[in-house]
Amino acid sequence: LKAALESLPQPAPVAVQITVLGTPAEEQGGGKIDLINAGAFDGLDVVFMAHPSQENAAYLPDVAEHDVTVKYYGKASHAAAYPWEGVNALDAAVLAYNNLSVLRQQMKPTWRVHGVIKNGGVKPNIIPSYAELEFYLRAPSRQDLAVLTEKVENCFKAAALATGCKVEIKGGENDYYNVLPNKSLQKVYKENGKKLGIEFISEDCILNGLSGSTDFGNVTFVVPGLHPYFYIGSDALNHTEQYTEAAGSQNAQFYALRTAKALAMTALDVIFKPSLLEEVREDFRQVKLKEEGQINAV
Repeated sequence: LKAALESLPQPAPVAVQITVLGTPAEEQGGGKIDLINAGAFDGLDVVFMAHPSQENAAYLPDVAEHDVTVKYYGKASHAAAYPWEGVNALDAAVLAYNNLSVLRQQMKPTWRVHGVIKNGGVKPNIIPSYAELEFYLRAPSRQDLAVLTEKVENCFKAAALATGCKVEIKGGENDYYNVLPNKSLQKVYKENGKKLGIEFISEDCILNGLSGSTDFGNVTFVVPGLHPYFYIGSDALNHTEQYTEAAGSQNAQFYALRTAKALAMTALDVIFKPSLLEEVREDFRQVKLKEEGQINAV
């Protein structure tokens, strides 16, 4: 058998560099965006990353995200003796929160606005001179996110005007972009996954569903990328204590390793099939052109 194998034509050697890149701080600040700016993704042809979930999908529509911190400055005063001397920053925060609740009536079904009041005063008998809110804004695309951001900021400004407070609105250091799909990579990944027994959700579920946000979206604007989701053997929801426990269990390792194998097989296809790499690059060009055209049209 060995002699027979040695007699077969040998494939020409392929010069390949595989980079395993640690990318911390996705949840706070967008570590991948800092790495993009530092040139960590320069010279790469494709980038793969997988994310645990409740189902298997070669792609889910991760959305663009903008976070904002809002600070209201008023004037402290004794709430019982002379409240008319005060300017209530907490009132501004509450009005802003309610303004956003009313705005939801006119929001697109795919938009998301969620946040908290982080500071609302010190003592009940002191009119709060300072209040602070933190909100995340999400939309399927960067152009939609820009429209949503303007509407939300008007809600914050209106609350300041109504109460006489000064307002400071500060956006996060980095916006997260929506993940650009790459149909060529997704198709090959699904073919390889099915060989390993992975059962993928339907296209209808993908089109009609929403996911979260990730700084990997920014990566897909500079390098063709694949960001599949994979089942870990638990129906618990992400970002819960139950999911944390499930993700660290021995049972989850089978699913994680199976996904890693499917990604490795897809990488081999890209390496040894030059035509596939060209298809991937063309998908990247077309999707990016469409996205940038929509942004310029706003």
